[in-house]
Amino acid sequence: MLPEKQDAFGHGILDFYQGKGGSEIIEREDGLIEISGGPDIYFSEYKDWREHEKEALKYASGWILDIGCGAGRTALYLQNKGKKVLGIDNSPLAVSVCKSRGVKNAKVLSITEVSSALGIFDTLIMFGNNFGLLSNVKRAKWLLKKFHTMTSEKARIIAESRDPYGTKNPDHLSYHKYNLKRGRMAGQVKIRVRYKRIKGDWFDYLMVSAKEMSEIIEGTGWKLKEIIPGKYGTYIGIIEKL
Repeated sequence: MLPEKQDAFGHGILDFYQGKGGSEIIEREDGLIEISGGPDIYFSEYKDWREHEKEALKYASGWILDIGCGAGRTALYLQNKGKKVLGIDNSPLAVSVCKSRGVKNAKVLSITEVSSALGIFDTLIMFGNNFGLLSNVKRAKWLLKKFHTMTSEKARIIAESRDPYGTKNPDHLSYHKYNLKRGRMAGQVKIRVRYKRIKGDWFDYLMVSAKEMSEIIEGTGWKLKEIIPGKYGTYIGIIEKL
């Protein structure tokens, strides 16, 4: 559980929910600072969602785990459609906002803490580029194998990522080279979230091409079945259990 003084992501969500506005900042280890797409996108209504998200959601069925649920937009939509869903996030403030918005089943939990003790799920959803929460190849394979033990026979993972190679931005291209020199994947970024005076902890966040996603999944009991392309290099992988 994140201490409140480090929960920059959650403070941004809470302020936005309370009508105080605000933008969260993403700081990369090399000094690059950018404004994130949140927090307003975390509260968006289904009609305003991106088309590839709407298409991917058609694959969600059964008992659903929303990993990195944020302010609860996906969990709330699915719940209102009569689906059984559990939302998890490591941000206590985000989960608090989820519950205030009406999400019935939300829990403060890190992705590394998930297990069959939560239940046996039919669908795992990782919207908002949350395939990135797998962090690196080694941890990704460990978590995917873990997901295999806590899912039903015909389970699916619906995971969004962003292809890091579609950029011409020299700041990103030089960082790719820096990563490769260190033995990391080009799209394996080390970042932290900042909001006002609050600084979150540094963490690795993994952005991969569809080919890399398929390679990472190999040998974990899953297979990349379909790619649903989005805009600006984003896409959603429909991953099925072998």
